[in-house]
Amino acid sequence: MMEKNWKIIETLSKDQPSQTLRDLLQKQWLLPRRFVYYLRTRHNVLVNGQYYPVNHQVQPADIIELNFNGDEFRTPQTHYQPTPHPRLNVLFENRDVLVVNKPAGQKMHPNQPLETGTLLNDAAGYLKTSSADAFMVHRLDQATSGAVAIAKNPIVVPILDRRISQGQMHRQYLALVAGTITPDAGKFDWPIGRDLLDQRKRRVNGFASQPALTYYQVAWRGKNATLVRLQLATGRTHQLRVHLAYSGHPIIGDPLYGTIDASRMMLHGIKQQLVLPFTEKIQTIPAPIDDEFKQILLKYK
Repeated sequence: MMEKNWKIIETLSKDQPSQTLRDLLQKQWLLPRRFVYYLRTRHNVLVNGQYYPVNHQVQPADIIELNFNGDEFRTPQTHYQPTPHPRLNVLFENRDVLVVNKPAGQKMHPNQPLETGTLLNDAAGYLKTSSADAFMVHRLDQATSGAVAIAKNPIVVPILDRRISQGQMHRQYLALVAGTITPDAGKFDWPIGRDLLDQRKRRVNGFASQPALTYYQVAWRGKNATLVRLQLATGRTHQLRVHLAYSGHPIIGDPLYGTIDASRMMLHGIKQQLVLPFTEKIQTIPAPIDDEFKQILLKYK
């Protein structure tokens, strides 16, 4: 199969500082060195329509064109089976990124080549008629709803990964938990590792534990339940669910770590903050809660 070609054209802002093309690509835009190497050696980076060495000084309002042959990427294309008529709740979209509101109960991605019905199958169907493709940037557990960012080309995947690892992209969550959390704000910083008794689960101080930090703030206290806002400072598997369960306040409806049944797990990614590739603009995208979540909240408030 032929590799897919990708192109990015950006006009630098009027307050763009003068710097070398190399610094623009690597330090400001966070392109991996491997990408810059191919752009340079293949003369696939143009400034105002002309190739220059990477020590060339770029100026405000310069037009930068990047051309990729496809072999620069570890995953040049994805091969998710497109959903024919996807019902995707799109919250934000530009050339490079799609942010959607994932419903509770839907898997993020297929585990088998021909598997369908996942969020990324839906995204592939939504993007099928465009030149874009769907690339996973981060995950939400199947039982969790809320804002999810999906890259539309392989160029921005490592850029977004770097922003996440540097703590520059944030997701805020809402969770309804059992009992009464005090004080009104605080943090959980217990390390999280694997649960050797159940491969599906993680646990505090489990096998191969890694540092984990969660901040919480109480929104309201109701009938034997507390609604909390949560912010991840690290991104361990099941981090919010494990930290809350260990604190003695498991998420209501959590099928793995919870004690109280509900028709869904009461955890929702309420807000996604993105640093948009190339422009570096900060975009905050809210994700409304669904009717089922609201009904369960009313029951406890």
